[in-house]
Amino acid sequence: MTRCFVIALWAMSSACAALADTVVPTRTIRANAIITEVDVGTKAGHVANGFDRVTDVIGQEAKTTLYAGRPILVDSIGPPALVSRNQIVSLRFQTAGLIITTEGRSLERGGVGDRVRIMNLTSRATLFGHIQPDGSVQVQR
Repeated sequence: MTRCFVIALWAMSSACAALADTVVPTRTIRANAIITEVDVGTKAGHVANGFDRVTDVIGQEAKTTLYAGRPILVDSIGPPALVSRNQIVSLRFQTAGLIITTEGRSLERGGVGDRVRIMNLTSRATLFGHIQPDGSVQVQR
């Protein structure tokens, strides 16, 4: 009887996996492009590292080229970039009541929350910081 129960559970999980949809591009999407509603659709089947809802993908930015009909994987997209490479950004360092602000040049491209390398324009030192929603970079110690 236990064997029948296990087989029944396996059959049910297989049927549920067959009913799941995977989000796929309807056309080729180049890297750094923002994904819109017309760019994506669903395809029958389930991919472990893929998306099953179109709403999770719309408004995100492609990190790599996404090809039509292939599943969109979690690592292939992310939040849109606020800071581009070589862009001048405001640097902010804050500790124990002291706030220092200056300008720096971004050495990497990134979106909100991404850790990027920044060159302080005054000292030419390379620092690391996290991109803030306003486009500035919060420098870490």
